[in-house]
Amino acid sequence: MEIKTDGSDPMKETALDVLMYLFEHYQAGEFADAGNQDTLHEELVAAGFPDDAVRQAFVWLDGLAAQRQLPIVFGPSGATRLYTREEMAKLSAECRGFLLYLEQLGILDAALRELVIDRLMALKEEIDLERVKWVCLLVLMNQPDAEEAFGHLEEMVYYEGEFKH
Repeated sequence: MEIKTDGSDPMKETALDVLMYLFEHYQAGEFADAGNQDTLHEELVAAGFPDDAVRQAFVWLDGLAAQRQLPIVFGPSGATRLYTREEMAKLSAECRGFLLYLEQLGILDAALRELVIDRLMALKEEIDLERVKWVCLLVLMNQPDAEEAFGHLEEMVYYEGEFKH
């Protein structure tokens, strides 16, 4: 993602736009480390991102790090994931279908799916399929031992085009 120079309103940039920019321009360790956040915050604001969107992006990253520390408790394997009313309102059938597709491919397991859903629900913006893909990439990038799954998803996002049912 590049900073918009087409005359569009830079104040419409969202936290996910900031996260996507970080993903494309920095190493994961550079923006995941809380010690670098002040410097990165200044760089991002200087690059044209609104201060509020940058703050929200770092809160989102902190939430991702905090979620990794929680114990994982799940029911029987093979159980169907039922979405809450709030999740269904925010995540379209296409988005939910994509998450199921990633599970069926073995890119996401139940724990990572729940982490992705948590991080999607934490965004204060409208969610579409493209944003789901980016959140999945960001979550996988921050998981130890998920390099292979990350590589498969990255290839899907960048090279295989749009997800089709």
